[in-house]
Amino acid sequence: MMQDYMRVLHARFCRETELQGVREACRTLKEKLGQQGQKILLQLADLENKLRKESLLMSFIAGFQLSTGIAEELEPYSFEDEEERRAAERAKMRYPYVKD
Repeated sequence: MMQDYMRVLHARFCRETELQGVREACRTLKEKLGQQGQKILLQLADLENKLRKESLLMSFIAGFQLSTGIAEELEPYSFEDEEERRAAERAKMRYPYVKD
C-alpha cells in the first residue's frame, strides 16, 4: 500500500528532469545572448526559483497527506491492551482446560 502512495506522489510531483532541462537551456542561452537577453534569462531563473518553492511546498503537503493516510490505516497501539492480550495468552497456556 505504501509503495502505491509513493509511486503516485513521485509521478505527481517529481519534476527534476524538467528543471534540469531548464538549467541546461539557460546556460546555453546565456552564452549566446547579449545584455538584454541576459536580463530575460534572469527573469526565467527567478521564475524557476518560484516554481521550485511551490513544488517544495506541494511535496511537503503531499507527504503530510501521505502520513495521515498511513496513520488512518494503522491500528492504534496501546501498551495496556498488549499487556492484557499477553496475560490472557499466558493464562490459556497455564490452564488450557478452562474455557473462555
